[in-house]
Amino acid sequence: MVLRPASDFAQLSSLIKQAGLLERRRGHYYARIGVNLAVYAAAWVAFALLGDSWWQILVAAVLAAMTTQLAFIGHDAGHKQIFASRRWNEVVGYVHSGIVGVSYDWWVGKHSRHHANPNHEDEDPDVDISVLAFTQRQGEAKSGVLRWIAARQAFLFFPLLFLEGFALHWHSIRHSGRERAVMIANVVVYLAVVFWVLSPVYAIAFVLVHQALWGFYMGCSFAPNHKGMPVLSAGHTLDFLRKQVLTSRNIRGGWFTDVLLGGLNYQIEHHLFPSMPRPALRHAQVIVHEFCEQRGISYAQCGLFRSYGYVLEHLHEVGAALSESGQRSLKAPA
Repeated sequence: MVLRPASDFAQLSSLIKQAGLLERRRGHYYARIGVNLAVYAAAWVAFALLGDSWWQILVAAVLAAMTTQLAFIGHDAGHKQIFASRRWNEVVGYVHSGIVGVSYDWWVGKHSRHHANPNHEDEDPDVDISVLAFTQRQGEAKSGVLRWIAARQAFLFFPLLFLEGFALHWHSIRHSGRERAVMIANVVVYLAVVFWVLSPVYAIAFVLVHQALWGFYMGCSFAPNHKGMPVLSAGHTLDFLRKQVLTSRNIRGGWFTDVLLGGLNYQIEHHLFPSMPRPALRHAQVIVHEFCEQRGISYAQCGLFRSYGYVLEHLHEVGAALSESGQRSLKAPA
């Protein structure tokens, strides 16, 4: 009997397990969840005490930041990073999704498809965005207003992120199934509280700032991870390790970056080991980076602002080609 050599990923997995990096870190999560909920609750107490005031804009900004931090916990629960038990991860996930107003079931299903085929033109829902085109084929398939936006997407990308929070609520209500009543209740209770405490002008400003900044923060946290990296299509021959590494990008930084991006800055390690607890990702990064270097596998990492540059450069390249093709069609003789 001839023994087949272990795959690259199997060898890497062995190193990660030997380092104990897949063990649960419940204490870390208990502390993080406690701090998040305490700050979130304190912000709402400040909201109630301030009353009808423009100072509420600052409260809205704090709530936007904390809503994103709560969403990060929901993300970790969806990947079973917190507990070994599926049930308790789901409890944490459903509670946080109920607070944030994003359907846990819808998001887990969508995000699981993304992890299975990151940056795949046909199978990754995160590169199937109606107002953006990540490949020439996607751009050519658009028409009307969507094509006009896609042709200018590099200039519109960051402004569009301010709408991401509203879009997440809408998709959650539309696709949530058994959670729909909770998603609707979240919106109703939220608006009722805001308009009860604040006069209409202040209330509208509060909602717009809170939801727009939350969407912007969420978008800025997830966008650097894959946008501007190679987009795969049907028939690619990459194995699991290379598929995950070559389509992902890490963001350099210290502890503040880890907190700011909720561990998503270690996107390569997260995609290779989705159930790895967030605090272990920094340690895994050293092992994965060295492993990839030894095998000549490209390992992408850069600073946060440079990552946005890569995203905009890619969007501009696709959008400019789309704009040029439209101009050629207008100039073509009848």
